[in-house]
Amino acid sequence: MLAWFVAVVAVAVVGSVFVGRQVLLADLDARIDSELRQEAEELRRLATGDDPETGQPFGSDVERIFDLYVIRNVAYPNERVFFYTDGAAYRPEQLPSGYEPPADLERQWATLDRPQRGNFTSAAGSVDYLALPLEQAGQREGVFVVAIYGDVDRDDITQIVETMGVVGVIAIVVAAGIAWFGAGRILAPIRRLTQTAETISERDFDQRIEVEGDDDVARLGRTFNAMLDRLQQAFASRRQFLNDVGHELRTPITIVRGHLEVLGDDPDERRETVALVVDELERMRRLVDDLVVLAKAGQPDFLNLAPVEIGDLVHEIIRKAEGLADRAWRLESADDGVIVADRQRLTQAAVQLAQNAVQHTSHGDTIALGASLVDDEAHLWVRDNGPGFGGADPRRLFERFVGERTEGTGLGLSIVKAIAQAHGGDVTAREASGGGALFTIVMPRRPNHADPEEP
Repeated sequence: MLAWFVAVVAVAVVGSVFVGRQVLLADLDARIDSELRQEAEELRRLATGDDPETGQPFGSDVERIFDLYVIRNVAYPNERVFFYTDGAAYRPEQLPSGYEPPADLERQWATLDRPQRGNFTSAAGSVDYLALPLEQAGQREGVFVVAIYGDVDRDDITQIVETMGVVGVIAIVVAAGIAWFGAGRILAPIRRLTQTAETISERDFDQRIEVEGDDDVARLGRTFNAMLDRLQQAFASRRQFLNDVGHELRTPITIVRGHLEVLGDDPDERRETVALVVDELERMRRLVDDLVVLAKAGQPDFLNLAPVEIGDLVHEIIRKAEGLADRAWRLESADDGVIVADRQRLTQAAVQLAQNAVQHTSHGDTIALGASLVDDEAHLWVRDNGPGFGGADPRRLFERFVGERTEGTGLGLSIVKAIAQAHGGDVTAREASGGGALFTIVMPRRPNHADPEEP
């Protein structure tokens, strides 16, 4: 990119110098031609007028015309005039060495009978001239020649062009330096991105690119960092899944294998062993299902968002929860309003909280459910009058294989937390007033990643 930039600047500079030189030369040629015509016109006006001293026409006194011309006219720099009468030079001027016209050209001028435009070469360079025969009373009486030594001006133009070239080279070097510095600053985030990408492995996703500004490169850096966040989350989820599977399935597999290895021929023993194996396999299936749910929780397609009427949802949840166990189920609140959520996932989370409440209560105990809308948030809770947390830290209940261990896999509350966080919210646990436990899912009425077309 830098090479192309320097090349473009170089072409522009060279083109500017070349065009500037051609313009200056063309202007010089036009100026020389104009000066030649002007000197010839001044001589014609003088010759067709009257002698200022006598007031009479000059007649054949061409020398008088030439003398008055010399008196009245100041030659331009690098301009010389020559006069010829009777085939010889009149008032010859002492010229600098090398400025003299060729002898054969002077003889031609002395006898010229018609205007002539041309040039010759002298030691001073190329010389443009205009030779004009002067006629009086119908007779050629002399020849007037004006010559301009244009190479002196052309040398000045050459110096100007050389100066432009030097300035152009300096401009190219300065522009290249600025471009190098600017390109380095612009590409620095890309180099850091490359270095960061090279240092990333499956075990190290902590590297991030420092992003400054809001240009395209900065947005690329932010996008890359966001991609690393997603990869880190995905690999962490996979690692957690593998660790959980390895940790939790090892025990039931050992149990099943141990019983099958000592399985005897007694029918009663066989029935007991088969029942035990089936129970362990069923527990393994439930464990795998829960682990799969947790592994999917971080995926974009984990939720199927749609408008949900929260009042209808809580009525549906309590009807499903009544089939879990014989408890005093009660609906505490059911606000009317629409939220954007995954109806099935929210139902799964609420039923799991209800199941957890069932495990910590007994026949006839009260379990209450409710839902409310507070500003831009939706609250969905399950409350029971069981023993509470017994002094334990409620926050640890949502860690895997910590909470809800009476029955089940120990992943239920972790799944509730994952569903709440997928909706952009969270789940809390605290002691309920009057005893028992209160679990509350708090989430925005409309998650940030919801479809803009959804209400």
